[in-house]
Amino acid sequence: MAFSFKVRSSELRTCVRNILQAVGVPSEKAELVAESLVAANLRGVDSHGIHLLPHYVRQIKVGNIDPLAEGHVVSEVGGCLLFDGESGIGQYISKVCCEHAVRLSGIHGLAMVVSRASNHFGAAAYWAQRISSVGMIGLVVSNASPAVAPWQGKDGRVGTNPLCVSVPSHGKGAWLLDMATTTVAMNRIVKAAGSGEKSIPAGWAMDSEGNPCTDTQQALRGLLMPLGGYKGSGLGLMIEILCGVLGGGAMSTEVGGVHIVDRPMNTSQMFMAIDVSRFLSQEEFNTRMARLVKNVKSSRPAHGFEEVLVAGEPEWRAEELRKSEGIPVEVNVWSELLKIAAELEVPVPKGIS
Repeated sequence: MAFSFKVRSSELRTCVRNILQAVGVPSEKAELVAESLVAANLRGVDSHGIHLLPHYVRQIKVGNIDPLAEGHVVSEVGGCLLFDGESGIGQYISKVCCEHAVRLSGIHGLAMVVSRASNHFGAAAYWAQRISSVGMIGLVVSNASPAVAPWQGKDGRVGTNPLCVSVPSHGKGAWLLDMATTTVAMNRIVKAAGSGEKSIPAGWAMDSEGNPCTDTQQALRGLLMPLGGYKGSGLGLMIEILCGVLGGGAMSTEVGGVHIVDRPMNTSQMFMAIDVSRFLSQEEFNTRMARLVKNVKSSRPAHGFEEVLVAGEPEWRAEELRKSEGIPVEVNVWSELLKIAAELEVPVPKGIS
C-alpha cells in the first residue's frame, strides 16, 4: 500500500465533518459519522475508515441516503424493539438503536433492537463498544449487499454480514471480536484495487464463475469467499435472519450497498445489550475475563509467531500508535478526499509528514 503522509485524527475528523455538512448532513450527524470513520482508521481498520466517505457522499447526492431522516420506533414489547430508519444516516440510526438497547437492557437485563431501512454504519465495533462502555456486553450484526455466494453456489445471495461482540472489561481482560462472515470484507478488495495492487491473497474471493481467484480485478467482478466454507455461509445466513427477516426489511438480493447507486441500501442491523450486573458484579466479571485472557495467552506460540494475541489486541496497539504518530492515509484515498473537498470548498489537513 502506498501512503502519502500522516494526519492527526482531530484534523481528519474536522475535515470529514465539514465535507458531510457541505452536502446537507446536520452537524450532529456529521460529527457522529466523522467520529465513527476516523475511529476505524485509528484502530488500523482502514477499510471502514475515511475510505468510505466518497461513497457516502455519492449516496447522499443520488438520494439513497436521506441525511434529514430521524427514523421511528415501529414497536416496543418488553426488551424487544423494532426501528425503521427511513433511509437515514446509518450511524445516526445505529446511535439511536444502541441507546434503546442500553435503556431496555437496564430495565429487563437483556435487550434486542432490530433496525430496518438503514444504511451502512461503518465498523460494527464502534457500536458494540458503545454498548460495552456502560457495563453491558454488546453484540452487533448487520446484513449487507449480496456479494457472497451460498455454499456450493456461484451467484451472490448474502452479504459479508459482520458480527461483533464487545465486553465491558479493560486492561488485561479486554476482548473485542469484530469480523465479517467472509474471509475479508469487500472494502479490503476495493481498497486493494484503488491502491493499484494486481493480486490479492488466495482464499479472499472467487471470479464471476465461482472459481477461486487472486486477480484483483476478477475479484471485483466476482464474489467474496465465505469464512470457513459452509460454516461461514451458515453464519452469514443466520445474520440475514436476525436482521432482514426478523426486522421485516430488505433481504438477500433486495439489499443495496455503498457501491450500488441505482437503489437504496435498505440495510438491517441488530443490536443486543446484555447487562452483566444481572449475573455477577462488574468487578468479578473483569477479574474472570482477565483470568481467561491470561490463560489463552499462556499458550506457547506456534512456529512463526512470537506471541498469542486475542481478539481486539492488534487494533488496540494500532490505536495507541496512531493516536501519537498520526493516521497514515493512502495516496488514492487522499486524492479522493482532496477532490471532494475542492468541489465543496472545504479545507483539508496539511498532514504531519
